[in-house]
Amino acid sequence: MSRHKLLPLLCAGLLGTAAVAAPATDALDQLMTRLSQRQHGHVSFTEVHISSLLDRPLTSSGELFYDAPDRLEKRTTKPRAERMVLEKGQLSFERRHKEYHVALADFPQAAPYIEGIRATLAGDRSALERVFRITFSNSGEQWTLGLTPLDAHVAAEVAAVRIDGSSDLIRTVTVQQVNGDRSITTLGAALDP
Repeated sequence: MSRHKLLPLLCAGLLGTAAVAAPATDALDQLMTRLSQRQHGHVSFTEVHISSLLDRPLTSSGELFYDAPDRLEKRTTKPRAERMVLEKGQLSFERRHKEYHVALADFPQAAPYIEGIRATLAGDRSALERVFRITFSNSGEQWTLGLTPLDAHVAAEVAAVRIDGSSDLIRTVTVQQVNGDRSITTLGAALDP
């Protein structure tokens, strides 16, 4: 699978429009602290991919798992079974009875986005700031984190990642691509382990 084809899959597949600029804030630090306290998560998800190349949006659903500090797993159940795991910088996925294994470092344009999701789940602000310009807004328990890539090569393909949440929970992740395509992942209720 080519790197060009894998980048949108990686960006949209693991969980991604920017808000207003917000430098260091007490509220952002408090959010990162709350997020860092979660050691495990297991939720349902629905993902919608919108592309000018498609007649209609593609919708998928399944379950997401997170184990601190760096393990993400996405199990898609509809429309067909797929599994994707990121752990210790290694990405593996199963699709149509085939397995693929790649080092995230081999895809420098995709790595910042996956790291953005992982770092947000881990409450790791310094990791986010290494690869993104961060914007943050909040109103009570509701918050929005905008991540705009610092690397020009990455920014040439993906315009921004927007993560919306409530308290210490991520509710939606939107990945906006430069060409106008986007994916919206909505996280549902917590599931039993």
